[in-house]
Amino acid sequence: MEENLVHNESVEEEEEYVLLNLDEVRGQVDIPPNAPYVLSGLDTPNPILVIGDSLKLIGEYEETIGTCLVFSEGRNKSFSGTFIIDPNQAPAKEVKPIASLQKILKFRLLHEGDVQDATSEPVDI
Repeated sequence: MEENLVHNESVEEEEEYVLLNLDEVRGQVDIPPNAPYVLSGLDTPNPILVIGDSLKLIGEYEETIGTCLVFSEGRNKSFSGTFIIDPNQAPAKEVKPIASLQKILKFRLLHEGDVQDATSEPVDI
């Protein structure tokens, strides 16, 4: 009977956030908003990002210097009631920390020589 018991051990999964840096390709290609994409190979040194049907990018990890923090921005809802608003002042925004990063994934255009076909065998000359 004891063999059939399932032991639930609490295993903590560590989440890791990565910033996708597309600055290098920004001026070369037009990436439409809400374009479908596939990001594969995150556990490899050079992940592949395919945007739409034809745009293929190859990435390379870079370690951050220090800690890179990621924030979300929203409207400040802490003020309620009537108060005077200065028309020259920007509306107050609330900023909340989301995560910290240790890696940046920098992408560039993928060329045919960047990735070798894993199924092809080397040819001796």
